[in-house]
Amino acid sequence: MSILASIAERKIAQAIEDGTLDCSKFKNKPLVHEDDSFVPTDLKMAYKILKNSGYLPAEIETRKEIHNLEQLISKTEDAHLRLKQMKKLNVLLMKLDSQRSKPSSITSQNDYFDRIIEKTNVKQR
Repeated sequence: MSILASIAERKIAQAIEDGTLDCSKFKNKPLVHEDDSFVPTDLKMAYKILKNSGYLPAEIETRKEIHNLEQLISKTEDAHLRLKQMKKLNVLLMKLDSQRSKPSSITSQNDYFDRIIEKTNVKQR
């Protein structure tokens, strides 16, 4: 164990003994899982810091909205509602492209985009 880790452990143990650090509200509770799969790997730490300070970049909010809309489209049975959602998805993709200097990964990856369209096509009854 490094010297910094042992100092930190000692300070934490002392704070618990003194009663200044109460960790009972966290005891036996699961950690909250945050889905950050849409964030590029090299930017995850920076975005986490921004999120903890109460700020999310517009691009990330748009990506979240796109992800949620994709899930909604895949579960929608009504053809007209699905078409409206697909139009909204297209608008969001254009918005994402305008926020970035390079095209969004969704539209630039033709294979993936084609599979989304294939899944969301209106089924003939």
